[in-house]
Amino acid sequence: MTSPYAQDEYRVGFDWGPVGAKVVAGNLVAVVDVLSFTTAVTVAVDQGIDVYPYRWRDETAVAYAKQYDAQLAVGRSDAGPGDISLSPVTIRQAHGVERLVLPSPNGSTISQQLSDSGATVIAVSLRNRSAAAAWVNERCAEEPDLKVVAIAAGERWTDGSLRPAVEDLWGAGGFLSALQVDGLSPEARAAVAAYEAVADELPALLYDCAGGRELTQYGYPDDVAIAAEVDTSQFVPVLRDGKMSAST
Repeated sequence: MTSPYAQDEYRVGFDWGPVGAKVVAGNLVAVVDVLSFTTAVTVAVDQGIDVYPYRWRDETAVAYAKQYDAQLAVGRSDAGPGDISLSPVTIRQAHGVERLVLPSPNGSTISQQLSDSGATVIAVSLRNRSAAAAWVNERCAEEPDLKVVAIAAGERWTDGSLRPAVEDLWGAGGFLSALQVDGLSPEARAAVAAYEAVADELPALLYDCAGGRELTQYGYPDDVAIAAEVDTSQFVPVLRDGKMSAST
């Protein structure tokens, strides 16, 4: 029996987090983690940096970075001069970096999980939502059976449970709203409606939402500003062979 949660009867789906990514399977999946993983990825790819998503920032991440001769991103609060973290500001300031291992408990983890399942995975943020949609539109025109899913990464409460993050809902909805594909599930339509309701009020609302307030409170308002650069990036990071690089 088909799962009632799978959205199988629709060509375009939407769900939340690692569990949603498993349930709503697609051939092509857009991972959305606006504050900050997918925004950081788009900034890196803009600068010609290949990004290697990784689940954990631990000793295995150190070995993984050495394997690919890549720089390992540190925690935001641990970043010193010349270090790179999940903060897009540090990536934009980087020089001479070609490969970056970017651990993230949300966006990176979901991206790796989906790649392991055989799906084509792209990183989508507000910065590249139109470019990503245009790239997907081309592939959907070529492959009528292609199913597209947007996964909002969300954040975590202190007990480890998923905290739906409205900025990821907006990012996913912004991407989905630019698709020229029929057959959006009710969940995907709800994401589109959420984006369209606030599109004229960005970036102000990105600062005002919980995630934006959190980053600003911790001293990273510039990260919010970069995340709010709607449609400024023309690159679509695609995950192939463990790394995210610009689509060709």
